[in-house]
Amino acid sequence: MRISKEGDGYLRTLLVQCAQYILSRRGPDTDLKRWGLAIAAKGKKKAKKRAVVAVARKLAVLLHRLWVSGEVYEWRRSSGLKAVA
Repeated sequence: MRISKEGDGYLRTLLVQCAQYILSRRGPDTDLKRWGLAIAAKGKKKAKKRAVVAVARKLAVLLHRLWVSGEVYEWRRSSGLKAVA
């Protein structure tokens, strides 16, 4: 699937910045971070950039889903801890 540059540019910028933070060393250890780092580890020249865009897209889909359904986000499913909404 191709990533387009449609929609609000400011929102896309914020999502990419959030994804960069999630994948950084300071980002919390979450399932989303582990998924993104696995993409980045596949390791060609642009793997890190692709991982950032993939995490940004997944974050957008996740936020929309949580907003529509009203569910509480489980940031780490394996530990059973839940984030407060």
